Amino acid sequence: MSFLVLQAYLRLVYFDFYLTRGNFAALYKKVRNYPIGRHPELRDTTEKICAAVDMACIWYWKEVLCLQRSAATTCLLKRCGIPAQLTIGAQQMPFKAHAWVEVGGRVINDKPYMREMYAVLDQC
Repeated sequence: MSFLVLQAYLRLVYFDFYLTRGNFAALYKKVRNYPIGRHPELRDTTEKICAAVDMACIWYWKEVLCLQRSAATTCLLKRCGIPAQLTIGAQQMPFKAHAWVEVGGRVINDKPYMREMYAVLDQC
């Protein structure tokens, strides 16, 4: 588990690099084009990866943004052969944007009712 937390932490650093420079397009392209691995999906892989990312967020030196957290989670899941999608949504009043991860149409790293709170703008 500690190796998985380290991988999650490194992914947070990686995506923080793009966000710090305001390069959303590059972050989006990296997540969209991240290859899905050929590893067989294990029953509890999704839960382990989400827990590892949550733990890495606790130890991160600054606040982790939802986009950064979700991009890291999506790529780790894809690497393990799970077809995860980074989902980006927004609401009009008051304006808020949010990012979360879905697998098979189910939210896995946030509240299950995110689609009810935010209109989905895109998935990758």
